[in-house]
Amino acid sequence: MMHRAEYVKPDGRRLWVYGRLPPNITAAPSPAAKAPTVDAHLRRHPLLQEWVVYATHRQDRTFLPSPEDDPLAPTTDPWHPTELPAGDYEVAVFENRFPSLSLHSGAPSSVEGIETAAAFGSCEVVVFAQERSSSLGELPLDRICLVLEVWGDRTRHLQQAGLAYVLPFENRGVEMGATLQHPHSQIYGYGFLPRRQAQIMQALKDHYKRSGRDLVSNLAVAERDRQVRVVASRGNAVAFVPPFGRFPYETWVVPTRSVPDLAGLSETDRGDIAFCLSQALRRLDRLWNRPMPYLMTVNQAPSDEGPHPEWTVRIEICPIRRAPDKLKFLAGTELGAGVFANDIAPEAAAATLRSVRL
Repeated sequence: MMHRAEYVKPDGRRLWVYGRLPPNITAAPSPAAKAPTVDAHLRRHPLLQEWVVYATHRQDRTFLPSPEDDPLAPTTDPWHPTELPAGDYEVAVFENRFPSLSLHSGAPSSVEGIETAAAFGSCEVVVFAQERSSSLGELPLDRICLVLEVWGDRTRHLQQAGLAYVLPFENRGVEMGATLQHPHSQIYGYGFLPRRQAQIMQALKDHYKRSGRDLVSNLAVAERDRQVRVVASRGNAVAFVPPFGRFPYETWVVPTRSVPDLAGLSETDRGDIAFCLSQALRRLDRLWNRPMPYLMTVNQAPSDEGPHPEWTVRIEICPIRRAPDKLKFLAGTELGAGVFANDIAPEAAAATLRSVRL
């Protein structure tokens, strides 16, 4: 069972704390007493037909603080509050102090010749644990299950707020652009369906119309049965290197039954996914015995009324280290043409990850 308690910070932002037992905190702290100033809007890219977010206030966001100034650690000195309270809870979520998107975004200024829109949306921070030294992959399986439930709970609330797409993700490591090293993820809720998700949804719908089958869950079953690119599997979930992976050691974690979002997962599903996710992340970290920088995204069906029989939720882990001392940079062909070049074959990547000793 998951318990949740909601609080309001002194600056007006909301905080949610979660646990298997009812959370117990005394106050919801905030590093600032005043509500943050949000200066954000959208501009339409006329060639790519996608929205670009402009959020100039984010230039002042916290950047690589020292461990002693960790804003995601529980508050120990009331005169120097952090984002999180002391007390009994396991996972915490709060509204980002420097959001790119906001549920209270105002009308944008006009830009001659360019379509603009309000930066309507939401940006939340999900802190996995009170301890700075932990990581998502090293957490106990029940805590990973709880994180999956928290992502699902926040997804439901953001969908009810009228957001078109909800994306939980983790930028892990300074190499990936993470400015805070305390283990955490973020949840972006968009007031529009991003172009990438719209393109994926159309491809999945086309496949379902042709075959009557869900492409992603069928892919997971096929990979589990072939046992060529599998990294780990248990019950209703499998972690595998996709045969078309764009990043070195890219790994997906997917349920083997069709389920469009986190809210649709059963307790058994969550346990199996947590196991496969832990296995994948731990193997990546132990590949060269150093933390693997990555982008991890939780890809759910859009928030419209659905249903979405064509869509299965999938977790994509995209590592950017291709060798112990070499990073995979996105450069000419990737950024210039959108064509990825991968130095490591998926079959070799999967075999290497399977050989890692845990």
